[in-house]
Amino acid sequence: MLMLAGSFAVTELAHAQVRPTRPRPRPDDVPAQSRNTTGSAQTGNVKNTRSTGTDSLRHRTGLEDSITITFRYLDSSALQRFDSSVHDFTSRFPVPAHYVYLGNVGAAARNIIFTPLLRSGWDAGFHAFDVYRFTLNETRFYNTTRPYSELGYLLGSKAEQMIHVLHTQNIRPNWNAALQYRLINSPGYFQNQNTNHNSYRFNSYYQSRNKRYSNFFIIVANKLAASENGGIRTDLPYLDSSSFQERSGIPVKLGTRPGNNNFRDFFSNNIHTGNKYSDFYLVLRQQYDLGQKDSIIVNDTTVIPLFYPRLRFEHTFRLSNQTYRFEDSYPDSSLPLYQLYGIDTAHPFYMQDKWKEIMNDFSIYTFPDRKNPQQFLKLGAALQNLSGSFDSSKSAGPRPKTLYNFLVHGEYRNRTRNKKWEIEAFGNFYVAGNYAADYDAYISLKRLISPTIGFLQAGFRNINRTPSFVFDVNSGFWKERATQSFNKENISMIFGSLEQPRLRMRLSGNYYLISNYAYFNNINQRAQESGVFNLLQLTLEKQFTIHKNWQWRSMVVLQQTAGPAPVNVPLIFTRNQVGYEGNLGFRNLRTAFGMELRYHTPYKADAYSPFMGQFYFQDTTRINNTPDIGLYLHFRIKTFMAFVRAENLNTYRFAGSNTGFTNNNLAAPDYPMPGLQIRVGIFWSFVN
Repeated sequence: MLMLAGSFAVTELAHAQVRPTRPRPRPDDVPAQSRNTTGSAQTGNVKNTRSTGTDSLRHRTGLEDSITITFRYLDSSALQRFDSSVHDFTSRFPVPAHYVYLGNVGAAARNIIFTPLLRSGWDAGFHAFDVYRFTLNETRFYNTTRPYSELGYLLGSKAEQMIHVLHTQNIRPNWNAALQYRLINSPGYFQNQNTNHNSYRFNSYYQSRNKRYSNFFIIVANKLAASENGGIRTDLPYLDSSSFQERSGIPVKLGTRPGNNNFRDFFSNNIHTGNKYSDFYLVLRQQYDLGQKDSIIVNDTTVIPLFYPRLRFEHTFRLSNQTYRFEDSYPDSSLPLYQLYGIDTAHPFYMQDKWKEIMNDFSIYTFPDRKNPQQFLKLGAALQNLSGSFDSSKSAGPRPKTLYNFLVHGEYRNRTRNKKWEIEAFGNFYVAGNYAADYDAYISLKRLISPTIGFLQAGFRNINRTPSFVFDVNSGFWKERATQSFNKENISMIFGSLEQPRLRMRLSGNYYLISNYAYFNNINQRAQESGVFNLLQLTLEKQFTIHKNWQWRSMVVLQQTAGPAPVNVPLIFTRNQVGYEGNLGFRNLRTAFGMELRYHTPYKADAYSPFMGQFYFQDTTRINNTPDIGLYLHFRIKTFMAFVRAENLNTYRFAGSNTGFTNNNLAAPDYPMPGLQIRVGIFWSFVN
């Protein structure tokens, strides 16, 4: 989210103002109401009983003039608070630091660090714009003592703009609601590159007073629109020419016909040539617990009711609608991309997949240890019904298709009361339906070895999955003349990490063993690697103190493939920040300023298909970029946070007639990144 840093200041003020007259019970002593169990509705709301009489005799909680906010996720066991750090811009920017995007915020993006799709069962197959979506898994269920709002505005070069709004409040002590909205709009530096993304989320959490019944409600919707230019033309060295220092004049491969959106106008959201994705999700989860009542007497007027669940019944209903569409309202027969694939340009061209999903999931939890709700066993079953409609400008009409799946799942979690062990294991198996025999199995063990050594984690995961539906011949995006069938992918993953908080260091590793890997190997061609290949990843994250408040934060990732791998990754990716972090002698100021550097070794980066909305494997063009260099100034004063950034300083060209910020790096073949980018953002949080 864009504004989390500024908001945490409010929470810090709340803790500074609360001075209880007698010791409060520790979280371990009141597990049911002061911290969450996975999937439970226990948020820590405490109902204060007030004595009768005048206001001066009423019991005061200490929170009348301040605010305390916590949040949790739908399937998480931990209560969390807002991040107060100001050094990491990517925590407020939708694109993570280890991603690359195609030259304009809102354009297709992919992870430099290899991450296969770890999802069994049905999947539509369109993920190039996932970083810009609001998702169900990221939904936060808040608990707040006062109504709370966040406003954020970002302004970047070439009229790049981003707006963020969040409001949450407890309607009652046991009922919270939250509303969130985000707009991303950017015309971009090159022709036909404008993007316009709108996302909103509404969620509610309710728990009955006796703490037996819980209700979680989520609505998430995204409308993503991104023009596609197919990359810049390469028949001439346009990037090195002094005649094209204004990058909007460089010819591109798509969307250049008169009347198309080859302009850069913030006030126009029309996408005539590009991808238009939309989705809508509604989730309703209800739980009912059987267990034991208890209470803690805090003082003569306050009693905290406790409830220890022993058996839980849960039902989750999910409804979703998803649309994936590429269209060109003014196709140009002279363009090589249309000529190469024989696309009819006499009429508007489009391809589209539409899906509707209804899923019902029934689960039962059991809690073996009454005093440890962090330990539970969950068993359940789900029925998924899918209906799809696939269409294109060449088809006679929509081709409907219905699918169904029946799956069983189980989960075991245990965080021991001494907090030394964390065990997590889950699995699901598709028993019947169109994706029968798909499965996902996972186990992770985490142990505190000692304060000197730190935390050690080790785990294993194995997934057997049907390739995403975009690989199915029935998809509206299937334009190949020959039919092709795909076997199930199998992905095995061994992972581990060593985390030492005292040294501010984390070392982690992933080992992948993959067979039947399905991928795109051309702009409109699918393939599957029948052989087995493996990939090793090692990641080191470390924070160094250079001198007093001067810090060096470093992340280094090493990746290497072996076997017939249709995957190209850079051998080394690194991100480094060197700068000052402190208050400069001012009590209410928190600031970070310095230099940031990102670099990856040369490699044959994936190319991009604008028609399919997919990054695809290529083995001819080698990307050899200079390190990305930026300067930043971030600061927070109480509930106000701002940042100023100058990015891509490495693009400055010193020699020749084309001096200036014209030495562009490449995100993918024929897709250059911008030159100098200036971004200014302000974020403010309010207690109502």
